[in-house]
Amino acid sequence: MIDLIRELLSYSFILRAFVVGMLVALCSALLGVSLVLKRYSMIGHGLSHVGFGALSVAMAMNLAPLKVSIPVVVIAAFLLLRISENSKIRGDAAIALISSSFIAIGVIIASLTTGMNADVYNFLFGSILAMSNEDVFLSTLLSIIVLLLFIFFYNKIFAVTFDENFARATGTNVGIYNMMIALLTAVTIVVGMRIMGALLISSLIIFPALSSMQIFRSFRGVIITSAIISMICFFFGMIVSYKFDTPAGASIVLVNLFTFIICYMIGLLPRKVRE
Repeated sequence: MIDLIRELLSYSFILRAFVVGMLVALCSALLGVSLVLKRYSMIGHGLSHVGFGALSVAMAMNLAPLKVSIPVVVIAAFLLLRISENSKIRGDAAIALISSSFIAIGVIIASLTTGMNADVYNFLFGSILAMSNEDVFLSTLLSIIVLLLFIFFYNKIFAVTFDENFARATGTNVGIYNMMIALLTAVTIVVGMRIMGALLISSLIIFPALSSMQIFRSFRGVIITSAIISMICFFFGMIVSYKFDTPAGASIVLVNLFTFIICYMIGLLPRKVRE
């Protein structure tokens, strides 16, 4: 195993994917707990489709994908919250409306310009070869900013996650912090989409949170465990991908699924047995 890991990290493109992937896995896990508890976990799926549309436009215009997709996805996150809060279109319907529209736009633009080639496949399903040095620098910087903001506003995020009415009564601007969660999620989605792909990135948000919730009940316990599970699953998913020559994103998702099944079975045990 040690020799395999040493061999794996000897490749610069895999090392770049590890650096970005670990940070994205950590950010996704932290944000995922709040999104799952607020029953808004599918926002990651919707924003990833928006990101695919933005990436397709960037490819057609020969622009840097991250620099184009980040502002587009952030604006989409803002629109999602505004539509779901201030109109008759609620939650999942708003996500379905925006996500399906943008992925249709992305497919049409890709087919009219570059065609449905390997680049489009990589955007849909992810590729560790897609990370350039510039992407790594920008992705690392954005991930660190997301982590710092989450840690700094941890108490406010905890308040709006569990009881918005109580948080509002204590003077907390719930709308601002809901927007911040959505914007941090948007940035994380775009950064991780290069490795995981538009169709799989939302799994990094959902699986670790659900796995940790099977065992722990406290918010802090779920947060910490979710972060650990997410990074471990990413690590072993990359090993599986390298060992068996399978797509990285799909391998990471399957490791997360296996981990969820184990956590679910542990959660079925009586509390005394688990302790």
